[in-house]
Amino acid sequence: MFRSGFVALIGRPNVGKSTLVNTLVGEKTAIVSDKPQTTRNKLRGVLTTDNYQLILIDTPGIHKPHHRLGEKMVQVALRTCQEVDIVLFLADARAGPGSGDEYVLSALTGLTTPVILAVNKADLATAEQLAALQRHYRTLFPFSATLAVSALTGANSELLLAMLAERLPEGPCYYPADMFTDQPVELLVAELVREKVLALTRDEVPHAVAVEIVALKQRESQDLLDIEANIYVERESQKGILIGKNGALLKEVGTLSRREIEGLLGSRVFLRLWVKVKRDWRNKEGTWRELGLEFE
Repeated sequence: MFRSGFVALIGRPNVGKSTLVNTLVGEKTAIVSDKPQTTRNKLRGVLTTDNYQLILIDTPGIHKPHHRLGEKMVQVALRTCQEVDIVLFLADARAGPGSGDEYVLSALTGLTTPVILAVNKADLATAEQLAALQRHYRTLFPFSATLAVSALTGANSELLLAMLAERLPEGPCYYPADMFTDQPVELLVAELVREKVLALTRDEVPHAVAVEIVALKQRESQDLLDIEANIYVERESQKGILIGKNGALLKEVGTLSRREIEGLLGSRVFLRLWVKVKRDWRNKEGTWRELGLEFE
């Protein structure tokens, strides 16, 4: 009997949802950063074995929003829980319990879908601390199973996959067996560029950034991809920060992005980046679709 189904990873920002998806799938399907609210779209990672196919949905972290984009991200994360076969709630063993966890769990009250607790970052806590955390969270919600994992080291990832697989319904193979994500190449490339911006900037700049791929084409008669991308910020001051003195910061973003894009696509890449201002874009719903942020 072949099993298949959809699993939503949910939790407060920065608990390691994207890292865990990448670890379970075995490929980089989502960008990672130590900045909260890195994930914006619902991103799907696909893992197919001889016995099952798991479609892992990396949702935006649930937080108190400060703009319309944030509000939409939280709505998407909560709505996704109503549309999947299993919900995987992630908690942070390093940070410990918080009001954000309680808010997320309260939103799941009455959900008939099985909810599994994964206490992530187990490599940063003792066995006693992990056991205490699992007991604490079980007082807050009737989980169908609990487990301590480490997305970074892969600890207990096989056990977690077994827990998920046994709760999947019988079903078809929704995606080809060799597919690890259903995201278009343009979105993957845009996200890799944004990941490098997140890594190299701080304060308000990372959250104000969006990346749009305006061209991606094979150069004629050459093993070379020409990629052009716009990096949008909300203010002129942010533009200056991102470009850096004599263009140094933007050049570093381009170099790091190009290396990873070449690894992803298996081809040499010529990458051109421009920084442009799109004022207050996070509060303008009409611009989200233009920038590849799909919420339906």
